[in-house]
Amino acid sequence: MSADVLGRWVPEHPEGAATVFAKADFPWWIAGGYAIELAVGRELRPHGDLDILILRRDQVLVRDLLAGWDLYVADPPGQGELRPWRPGELLQPPLHDIWCRRAPNTPWSMQLMLDEAEGTQWVSRRTPEIRLPIDRLGRTSETGIPYLAPEVQLFYKAKATREKDETDFEAVLPLLDAPARAWLAKAINVIAPDHPWIRRLLPVSRT
Repeated sequence: MSADVLGRWVPEHPEGAATVFAKADFPWWIAGGYAIELAVGRELRPHGDLDILILRRDQVLVRDLLAGWDLYVADPPGQGELRPWRPGELLQPPLHDIWCRRAPNTPWSMQLMLDEAEGTQWVSRRTPEIRLPIDRLGRTSETGIPYLAPEVQLFYKAKATREKDETDFEAVLPLLDAPARAWLAKAINVIAPDHPWIRRLLPVSRT
């Protein structure tokens, strides 16, 4: 079924998502452009959706938490097709993108992204050699909202950079310390060795 047929988006704000996930007993992080805004502490641009990153190994827990919601999985990924995420179904790679709305007659409000993990390590679903300790994967806003570390979010944005991604990069770059810049430059080099962001990151990472 086409995503266009399934209705419009009215994304939750991070505060709304935090209310939904208040009782979660698993790690989760605001991702996408909202994660960058939480890092810089100000609004940068409009948003068409709200991404939330979850570890794949916690999918049963998030399915239970969102019991009663209308949940669809992008299958195949990136092809504009959605199907219901059936109760009890364990999503295997490459399935990772879940659309969420409170009821069939309400707009979509959250998009869950499943990422991989091995033990205490986060593993990028795109490139398994890109890793971080899970306890370094996220930050927490001043209001207590967990969000994806900006260097990790920028790594995902680097694959096919759009104007809004350039906006996010420019806004958060001054906040990245030397280790974050070094990690991001190395990660981008794996997927796009000629990416212009690398040159912006390397001078600080070499000091």
